[in-house]
Amino acid sequence: MSEWASIRDGVVFEDEAVLVLNKQAGISVMGERHETDLVRMAADAGEELFPVHRIDKVTSGAVLFAKQLRWHGPLTRQFAARTVGKTYLAITAPGGLPAHGVIDLPLSTGRKSRVRVAAPRASIVADADRGTWSVPESEVFGHVRTYPSVTAFATVWQDGRHALLAVRPVTGRRHQIRVHLAWIGHPVEGDPLFGPADAPRTLLHSWRLAFDAAWRDGSRVRAEAAPGPDFWAPVAGRLPGPGPAALLASAPAPPEPPPPGAAPGARPPAAPARPRPAGERRRRRRPPGSPPPR
Repeated sequence: MSEWASIRDGVVFEDEAVLVLNKQAGISVMGERHETDLVRMAADAGEELFPVHRIDKVTSGAVLFAKQLRWHGPLTRQFAARTVGKTYLAITAPGGLPAHGVIDLPLSTGRKSRVRVAAPRASIVADADRGTWSVPESEVFGHVRTYPSVTAFATVWQDGRHALLAVRPVTGRRHQIRVHLAWIGHPVEGDPLFGPADAPRTLLHSWRLAFDAAWRDGSRVRAEAAPGPDFWAPVAGRLPGPGPAALLASAPAPPEPPPPGAAPGARPPAAPARPRPAGERRRRRRPPGSPPPR
């Protein structure tokens, strides 16, 4: 069996227009210069796929591809409009998180294109009763372009060492989940962005996707990709119940983010980016064929 055929065995949904693949950690969706990626592997095997969105190379789980170019545009527009349902699983260190949480921290790009919270770390306000993290508007950087970013999570299980979270990125910024969790003191286990890896891989997994299928009269398609044993390895033996599948079957859903004004620093999920500082060059439009949205 070829490598692509083996990877394609991980398809969790497929019809005449799309497929959803359960990607392994360590493989890029597209755009690798010196290594292979899923789009190139499929092409080498004679199959043309059009990635609708991206997940990080170190992240595993559900990735949506269009099998026909005519459906690629309508699907990417759903991601841009934030009408796609996305839920991730993350194992963080340590435990000690509330049952539900909303992280409302703007992001910016710092040195060496690293994504960071667009405010001093000391200015983050944690409200333990509400389960919210935010920064006062006065503390948000004004010298760089910033992007409102909101992540909601529900705690599925935790002990003193780890927490298993169901995470919904309300906005879809690059590295958003990884940066948000790290900056509130609960980084994704094994994430190379925030220190030496203590796990065999980064424990972030794209679990569920939901999108509208125009070729099916607009019906909602829901796909779920189960994490593999490598995801569960660091917490194996400590999870309650008969196994991970039973735990996930009863997992709570991440909360809806609070409306504007309901919590300090809350902003509408679709709020525009802050104005560019004087003298900053206007960014070019994304050219055809460039990487798809997240």
